[in-house]
Amino acid sequence: MPSPPAQPPRARSLAVVNEEIRGLLEAGGLVSPEARCRYEELLVEWAAAVRGDVAEAA
Repeated sequence: MPSPPAQPPRARSLAVVNEEIRGLLEAGGLVSPEARCRYEELLVEWAAAVRGDVAEAA
């Protein structure tokens, strides 16, 4: 019997992503290449969360 398809990971809420962005900036900003990379990843996740909030509101 085949196993059911894996569920995609649930997106984090806008508030959670925003809090991580703030923490990253408060911890010293975007000095290292790793921090800049993580910041960019968080911005993409943040934008997806914003789109999700708009879709739910509609």
